[in-house]
Amino acid sequence: MIKSKKKKVEEVLTVPKADRRTLSYVPDPEHIRGRVDRRGVRDEGFMPEDNEPDSLEKQRLLSLRYMADFEVFLVPKGKKKKDSIKAHAVDISSTGILLEVSPEAGKCEEGESYQLYFQIPPGTMPEGFESSVKIEAEVVRLFTQRAEGGEQQRVALQFSLPLTDYFQKKRWGYSIYTASSLMFVAVAVIMLMRVESVLYFKYNLWLYLYSLIAALFLLSRYLFGAFYRDVPVNPDYTPGVTIIIPCFNEAEWIHRTILSCMNQDYPVDKLEVIVVDDKSTDNSAEQIRKTIEMVYNEAERYKTKERLKMVVLPENGGKRVALVKGVEMAKHDLVVFVDSDSFLEPTAIKHLVQPFQDPRMGGVAGRTDVENKYTNSITKLQTVRYYIAFRIMKAAESYFDSVTCLSGPLSCYRKDLVLEHSEAWLNQKFLGQPATFGDDRSMTNFILRKHRTAYQDAAICSTIVPSKLSVFLKQQMRWKRSWLRESLRASGFIWRKEPFMSLFFYVGVIVPIAAPIVVLYNLVYVPLAYHVFPGTFLMGLLLMGLLMSLAHLMFRKSRLWVYGLVFCIFYEVVLLWQMPVAWVTFWKSTWGTRETPQDIEAREKREARKQKNKKRIGLRF
Repeated sequence: MIKSKKKKVEEVLTVPKADRRTLSYVPDPEHIRGRVDRRGVRDEGFMPEDNEPDSLEKQRLLSLRYMADFEVFLVPKGKKKKDSIKAHAVDISSTGILLEVSPEAGKCEEGESYQLYFQIPPGTMPEGFESSVKIEAEVVRLFTQRAEGGEQQRVALQFSLPLTDYFQKKRWGYSIYTASSLMFVAVAVIMLMRVESVLYFKYNLWLYLYSLIAALFLLSRYLFGAFYRDVPVNPDYTPGVTIIIPCFNEAEWIHRTILSCMNQDYPVDKLEVIVVDDKSTDNSAEQIRKTIEMVYNEAERYKTKERLKMVVLPENGGKRVALVKGVEMAKHDLVVFVDSDSFLEPTAIKHLVQPFQDPRMGGVAGRTDVENKYTNSITKLQTVRYYIAFRIMKAAESYFDSVTCLSGPLSCYRKDLVLEHSEAWLNQKFLGQPATFGDDRSMTNFILRKHRTAYQDAAICSTIVPSKLSVFLKQQMRWKRSWLRESLRASGFIWRKEPFMSLFFYVGVIVPIAAPIVVLYNLVYVPLAYHVFPGTFLMGLLLMGLLMSLAHLMFRKSRLWVYGLVFCIFYEVVLLWQMPVAWVTFWKSTWGTRETPQDIEAREKREARKQKNKKRIGLRF
C-alpha cells in the first residue's frame, strides 16, 4: 500500500443539522406520522398535504437547518446599530436562525422584533446563499443549554420572510437578469466572429471550418439544454428499485452514503440497498457493519433488516465485479448504481425512475453536484464544470434520448439489461488490456446500442471530488482515456440514432481530439510565422468560458460563477494537453488513484525496473 507523507486536505462541507430520526424522509408504512416537517413553518394553513409532492419538497428545503459558526448583530426595533446585541450563530435555515447570546451582551424577550445583520460564510448553506444579510426577525423561543463553560442562552428567531425570497428580491433576481443579458450578447458576438471565419475560408479552409463547427457545436449544447425538461413525478409510478453501493477503501464516507440511500422518500416495500465491499484494505467493512447495525436498531419499523444487506467479496475484483454481484442479488427490476462517496437527496430515487415509464428506456442518469465545493480552488473549478456537464451537456443529449454517459455517482438501469451484458462488461478488453475504468461509459454503450438513455435533473446527488491537483490530474487522464475508448465503440452504432444526435456526437468526438493541434497553430505558429497576435482566437476562448460562467450564474445564482472562466483557462493551459497523451496511452488500465490489481502490478514492474537499473549502475562502478 502506498502511504502519502503529504498533509491531508481538510474538506469544507455544508453540514445539515442531524435529525433525531435516522430515516426521517421514509414514508411511514404504519401511517403513524406524516412526512411534513413543521420546523420553519409559521402559518398552520401553509402546511402542505402528504399527497402534494412539490409542496412537500419546497417545505423540506425551507426547514433544513445547517450548522453555523459566524457572528450576528441584533438591533432592537426602533434603535440604532450602535445599540446592537452581539450573538453567535449555532444553526440556520431559510426561515430562521438559532443564536447563542451571552448574558453580558444583552437580554432578548420572546415576541420582540430585531433587525439582524450577518454574513453567511461560503459552505455554511447551499450554493447561492453565501452573502451578507440584513433582515427583520422575531424571537419565537428562548431556552438555556448546558455546555463546557456553563449554561448558555439560546435564542431562536424567525425571519420576516424566507431567505430564498429575500435573495430573490436582492441578488438572485439581478443575477438572472444580468446573466441572461450577457449570455445573449456573448452568443451574438460569437456568431459574428464565426461569420468572419466564413470570409477567411480562402486563407485556411480547415482551420476556419473547425472554428465554425466547434462554435456551432458548443452553442447547440446550450440551445438543446435550454429545451430540456424533466419527466414529472407520477405519484402512481413507484417501481421496485435496488440500490447497489460498491465500496473499496471509503471508510470516511460510506456511513453517510448508506444513510442517504436508505433515507429516501420512496415506498418501503419498493426499495432495497445492497452494499458490496470489494475486499477493502482499510476499515470500510467495519464501518459498513456499524452503519447497518445502527439502522437495524433505530429504524426496525421500516423493515430495514429485509431491505439493507451487505456482502464482502473474497478478493478484490474491481468495481464492475462488485456491481454485478449486487445486481445478481437484487430482487427488484430496476438497479441504481451509487458511488461510495456520493450522497443522495431524499427525493432522488423518486425522480430518477420516472423516465422508465417509457418501455424503451434502458438507463437514466441523475445530476451530480460537488459536495466539497468550497474546499479550495481545485474543487471550485470542478463545481462549475460538473454543473455545466450535467445541466447543459447531458440535458442536451437527453433531448434526443441518447445520453452517452450515465455517470457513476447516480445512475439507474433495467436489471435484465445489465445481466444480459454483464459477462461482456466484466471481460471487456481494449487492445488486449482489461478495461478496468470507465465502467459507467462502458455500460452506457451496451444499453444505448438498442435502448434509450436519459437524464433527470431533479434526481440529485452530491459527491466528493479531488481536492489535490495531482489526484485531479490523474482522474482527468483516466477519464480522457475511457472517453476515447468508449467514443470509438459508440461510433459504430450511434449513426442509428436521431440524425441531429448522430451529427453532434461525431462532431463532439472530433472537436476535442483536434483541439491541441488548433491551439498550437493559433497560439504558436501564427504569431511566429505571421507576427500576428491571436486576439480573435483568444477572444473566442474567453467568450466560450463566459458562456459557461453565465449559465452557472443564471441557474445557481452562485458567486462561484467566475470559476467557469478560470476553468477554461486551466483547461487550455493544462488539461487540453492530456489529450495527446491519452491518444498514445488510452490502452492503459491503471487507475493511478487507487490500489487496483492493475495498479499493483504496474507498481511492482516499476520497482523491478528501478532495482535492475541500480544493479547495472553498481556493476559499472
